[in-house]
Amino acid sequence: MRLIFAFFLTLFLLFHPTTTTPVQAQINITEAESNQLDALVKKAFAATDAGEFTAAEGYWSDLIKLYPENAAGWSNRGNSKMSQNHPQEALEDYNKSVELAPNFPDPYLNRGAALESLGKWEEAIADYDRVLAIDSKDAAAYNNRGNAKAGLGKWDEAIADYQTAMNVNSRFSTAFGNNAITLYEVGKSDEAIKAMKNILRKYPNFTDVRAALTAALWADKKQGEAESNWVSVENLDPRYRDINWVKNIRRWPPSLVTALEKFLTFK
Repeated sequence: MRLIFAFFLTLFLLFHPTTTTPVQAQINITEAESNQLDALVKKAFAATDAGEFTAAEGYWSDLIKLYPENAAGWSNRGNSKMSQNHPQEALEDYNKSVELAPNFPDPYLNRGAALESLGKWEEAIADYDRVLAIDSKDAAAYNNRGNAKAGLGKWDEAIADYQTAMNVNSRFSTAFGNNAITLYEVGKSDEAIKAMKNILRKYPNFTDVRAALTAALWADKKQGEAESNWVSVENLDPRYRDINWVKNIRRWPPSLVTALEKFLTFK
């Protein structure tokens, strides 16, 4: 998901109903209304940063009531719903945002994530393709399209997208992690393990990669090294003990899920 920062006191990002490109428009509002809107945006982002997604949703709802034609408010409220694991409700908000802003990339990117959560891989890919038609250098769209292709079992195509995301943004750690994990699925276990270790040298608290490395090392019969990595995983994110979460929510590839399950069974 990607938040849209599109509110600046009395000047807001609007989308003119008779054009296909976003335009800046002056809104005639009072100083009191301007302050109210500014306060709502700040509260919504503060609540999001604090993990208080229900509260953030409420603030975006209040803003939408005041300005229902602002695409950013709808998309950001959709993000709040996604963070509460309500993808179908979020999809409705993203649809509205896309309707209001058909040439703005973020609503498509966010809607794609909701479609992925619902297992609608092809529709998600179509949204990511739309983002890339608007901005061919959008690393998040390449990464997310890779996730959707992985959902279809198109592992090599997923790797190609992850690696494009890595080339577009060399600091996009999520794409590096997804690439390493998917390399394991296509049988390149040594390359995958090497990539995971390199990532962890730079990002030692990257829990997803450390959990994946634990599973890969265990399958490679390097039990001591696997156990050592698992200590950090448990301290950082206990959800990796739940194989159903790893399989269905995090959506690891099957071979790595199997490797982790064997490790957890032994544990």
